[in-house]
Amino acid sequence: MTPPEFRTAEARDFDLLTGIWLEAVRASHDFLTAEQIEGYRRRMPTEFLPAVPEIRIAEDETGPLGFIGMDGEAIEMLFVDPASHGRGVGRALIDLVAPGRSRLTVDVNEQNPAAHGFYLHLGFRETGRSATDPDGNPFPMVHLER
Repeated sequence: MTPPEFRTAEARDFDLLTGIWLEAVRASHDFLTAEQIEGYRRRMPTEFLPAVPEIRIAEDETGPLGFIGMDGEAIEMLFVDPASHGRGVGRALIDLVAPGRSRLTVDVNEQNPAAHGFYLHLGFRETGRSATDPDGNPFPMVHLER
């Protein structure tokens, strides 16, 4: 794989990013029902993505591979197309946003052990837990910091 290039997302990218999000969630969030995933999918381009101040896209000659959304030091979202899992895209996105930030924080669904392990592998440590997700659903969240 050639190293990805990076660019800042624009509103015109939101449908594309929602597609990457959808495939990544289908591959990793087996605790969500199809109806829940569809509900979040509808909210991605109109509510979730516009609320994130900084979104960077990783892409190569084949197109977008994944994206990271930042709000200050907080990783609000990091999703990689499942076809690119294990190819260093997630690490490259974190390496892209880390310089100039004294720390990085992220919340991960407890039922997503692959993401949890990914962040631990990159030097994040657990700082706490919440019993529910930001929408108040009974999906425990693990809070991490590096």
